[in-house]
Amino acid sequence: MSKNTILVTGTGGFVGFHMAQRLAAEFPDTRIVGLDNMNAYYDPALKDGRVALLGKLPNFHFYKMDLADRAGIEKLFAEEQPEYVIHLAAQAGVRYSIENPHAYIDSNIIGFLNILEGCRHHPVKHLLYASSSSVYGANTKVPFSTDDRVDNPVSLYAATKKSNELMAHTYSHLYGIPATGLRFFTVYGPWGRPDMAYFKFTQAIYAGKAIDVYNHGDMKRDFTYIDDIVEGIVRLMPKAPAPATGAKHAVFNIGNNQPEDLMEMISILEEEIGIRAERNLLPMQPGDVYATFADVDDLTALTGFKPSTSLREGIKRFIQWYKEYYKL
Repeated sequence: MSKNTILVTGTGGFVGFHMAQRLAAEFPDTRIVGLDNMNAYYDPALKDGRVALLGKLPNFHFYKMDLADRAGIEKLFAEEQPEYVIHLAAQAGVRYSIENPHAYIDSNIIGFLNILEGCRHHPVKHLLYASSSSVYGANTKVPFSTDDRVDNPVSLYAATKKSNELMAHTYSHLYGIPATGLRFFTVYGPWGRPDMAYFKFTQAIYAGKAIDVYNHGDMKRDFTYIDDIVEGIVRLMPKAPAPATGAKHAVFNIGNNQPEDLMEMISILEEEIGIRAERNLLPMQPGDVYATFADVDDLTALTGFKPSTSLREGIKRFIQWYKEYYKL
């Protein structure tokens, strides 16, 4: 890559932070532009810490801005003229979308439209954007394939992500924007999101509190380590889709291709922490699904990459980070 600009949205967030870090290290002559509104959906100190680390990188430049700020996003695209856009900012969380629906429309729909408009008026080589395994909703066929129908979302969060895929496809068709949707499967790791189960469980175990285990622990998740997510995106960056269907748009799963029992994840946490958790067994939550399982054959065929970090290794690295960060 020559001297160009890559825009990464959501750099105060979990995946965006790791993405920007990787790109800044791998492409030292490239200007990495980060964007985040730094909202208080979870502990702002964690977001501040991520951005502070990124701020030490000589080729990283940060804008504090909301995706829904139409004029601001227009100005940013006009000034920065990014060649690549990696759009990872979103209002995350399935359960939160039931309590705060407007936050999801503002960020995930209006915000994404502003990004698409930026790419339309300032053409990019490739727009890669975060979708989610939640688009598979109530699907029962496993593993989940990108060829499956995704018309059964069970949360507003999932519905906004499905909407993003439709919007990107439309803009690709109308304006020739090469765009790739990335369906992430339960991402975890250092600097992770405190609203995710593994993080909440860790906090509770160290605090001597019971952990809330939904569906009485009978759930499976395709836990995917953060470095595997980032590697998948980096491999896909130069692979902008060609218009086979009239639209330069493609969708890929990035998952570990290996669902794990929720109880197994809890056992690994207990072993790494060295404390047994007291379990508070509860029924299934609204918007939740029983299992997720990624078919990644398309990803592997195109890029030669298949996520492979084991849950045990990933949890071990997370707990090491957690102890350092919280000075335990």
